[in-house]
Amino acid sequence: MRTRTEVLELAILGQLQGAPMHGYELRKRLNATLGVFRALSYGSLYPCLKGLVSGGWIEAADTAHLPHALAGKRTRIVYRLTAEGKERLAETLSRVDPAAWEDETFDVRFSLFAETDAETRLRILEGRRTRMVERLESMRQHAQRTRARRDHYTLELQRHGLDLLEREVHWLEDLITQERSPAPPNEAQPHPHEASPHHPEESKEQG
Repeated sequence: MRTRTEVLELAILGQLQGAPMHGYELRKRLNATLGVFRALSYGSLYPCLKGLVSGGWIEAADTAHLPHALAGKRTRIVYRLTAEGKERLAETLSRVDPAAWEDETFDVRFSLFAETDAETRLRILEGRRTRMVERLESMRQHAQRTRARRDHYTLELQRHGLDLLEREVHWLEDLITQERSPAPPNEAQPHPHEASPHHPEESKEQG
């Protein structure tokens, strides 16, 4: 998954595995739960849905032929996962490569950790931690070299960036400890940091 379209495809497959959805509901959930798609437009969503339909991974159904709860007051198109789509989702979630912990992909992969095996989760978290530690050290060195040439506000912005990276590293280290614990992650104690490492003001809730 090295392009935004591929990441969006995975996010859509992940959302549809629970239940069929209208395009409107799907967009709302993606915008609410996945930071990378917070400004997702219909102009991006529907071409991607069309491609997934063409690939046989999802299918579109007229709500007039579906149960009343899905149909609503007017006819809409509902998208649902096919058997091939479920296989593609499972295969994708079992893969680990450097793209899995980069910014464009990590939030999506993390949102689907409940469907991911423990070994894969751990490898992705460790890869993300290594990447963030490298980024943190690089930012520290840059801040130190340029400190004398920066004004007060630029220095504050640098400090803020360092704080965010440090918080994410600590968050990842706590998650890695939980994954290595004998207790399943869903039985672990609530984590003290409820905010997303990328968007501290917003919690990472599943859609």
